[in-house]
Amino acid sequence: MGNIIVFAILGWFFYSIFKSYAKYSAYSKKAFKNFSINKESLQNSELGLFIALVAKVAKADGRVDALEAELIGIMFDDISAIFPEPQKTKDIFKEIFNEEKEKRDNVQSIAQTLARAIKRDRAKQQQFMGFLIQLAFVDGELSKSEEIILAEIAEALEFDVNLYHAMFDRFEKMMSNITPKATIEDAYKLLGVKPSDDMDTIKKAYRKLVREFHPDIIKSQGKSEAYMQEATAKTQEINQAYEMIKEKRA
Repeated sequence: MGNIIVFAILGWFFYSIFKSYAKYSAYSKKAFKNFSINKESLQNSELGLFIALVAKVAKADGRVDALEAELIGIMFDDISAIFPEPQKTKDIFKEIFNEEKEKRDNVQSIAQTLARAIKRDRAKQQQFMGFLIQLAFVDGELSKSEEIILAEIAEALEFDVNLYHAMFDRFEKMMSNITPKATIEDAYKLLGVKPSDDMDTIKKAYRKLVREFHPDIIKSQGKSEAYMQEATAKTQEINQAYEMIKEKRA
């Protein structure tokens, strides 16, 4: 019962962050149907600038965590799908990500450029900051370097400081209240695998479920609160189960 309550609360919080996607339809195939697919145009687009900031946050603590990498990979698929030539777009976005994750001195300038691109739209500011905060916390802990870079991005975006701290504090409190209670038997059952299965089979099942239930930052536009609650809570449960099995087999 405790886990159900915690995941429901966490799901509601993610929804409160991502519900801003439903407020406008800027990120759709129709909006990008005439977009020219090349590195320069994608690098300077709102979503390209956002991906550069995702790279900064993901690598802020020195490494890209396994779940971070999984969710970022799915994010590439989600975002690229709305552009012409999705595979070409995805390849370029990956290139941008890999380049930007190794740089630290241009965080402020990229965030400021994004602020100008979105005309300091509060809903979009909240949308982007919400995802970045989620990414920083998704591995279960927040490093000082991640905290510093999030604050730097928020300031450069000219995001309301009180709203930023409120979002950050609520998320920190909720994450600290999560206490895994599932048994190893529950973990196998949740992933739909057997104790006799090898780790390759279990990993494939895990990745399939993460892709199926992850909070889709594009398709969540216009979706109900229940959709976002289920998607987010399920992603957390799936990862918890997978980590438990990995630890058991180590």
